Amino acid sequence: MAEFLATNEIHILRWLHIIAMVYWLGGEWGVFQTSYKVINPAVSLEERQRHMDTAYRIDILARMGIILLLPLGLHMGYLWGMWGDQATGEGAQFIPLIWLVYLVVLGITLGAYVTRGKPVWTLLSGLEDWTRYIAIPCLLILSVTSLLGYGPMNAGEGQKWYAAKMLTFGLMLCIGVGLRLIMHEWQKMFKVLAEGPNPAVEATLKRSIGFGRSMAYFYWIGIATTAFFGAVKPF
Repeated sequence: MAEFLATNEIHILRWLHIIAMVYWLGGEWGVFQTSYKVINPAVSLEERQRHMDTAYRIDILARMGIILLLPLGLHMGYLWGMWGDQATGEGAQFIPLIWLVYLVVLGITLGAYVTRGKPVWTLLSGLEDWTRYIAIPCLLILSVTSLLGYGPMNAGEGQKWYAAKMLTFGLMLCIGVGLRLIMHEWQKMFKVLAEGPNPAVEATLKRSIGFGRSMAYFYWIGIATTAFFGAVKPF
């Protein structure tokens, strides 16, 4: 088994990467479609809340796909020689650390999902948001400095696609944060609606999700672009 894993390491990582991308893109489409029922005032509040719960159930798969992409991408990047030096082993010590950080973030993400509606959710959800606030500037800075030739990622002839992919991935996380904030608003507004009809909140909900849908189109284009860089490696 160990020999099989060592021989097929890059292929297994690529397979997982494809699955993670599918869940990311497909999950976002599912949340997008579910939002139509969430904001429909003609539907009963109980039914709208059930659709909102469905949206969260779909979204957790997308979020798990998103956070899995980063360690997979960094691990494959090392094997492809995009950073470190596999021949000498330089940088190999960071691979276990990368996966350890991923497991911590995954634990926070799942914890926030299963504790929705409970007091601890506020803490875990805030921590999950902060993982994005830390990852985004790191990805953007490292990708730009690498494209400019300052490292730490290699960006020689035929290697720039990797830093470019990191850049678009970071930008997509920015949009993802915006969409997460919109979903946070759902919970707050539905608590108000549970007290009785509120036209002002309904109007705010409609504007909020309308803005989120506009962001979603850029999100899908960006996700497709990120996948294109990884699959085609155009420069």
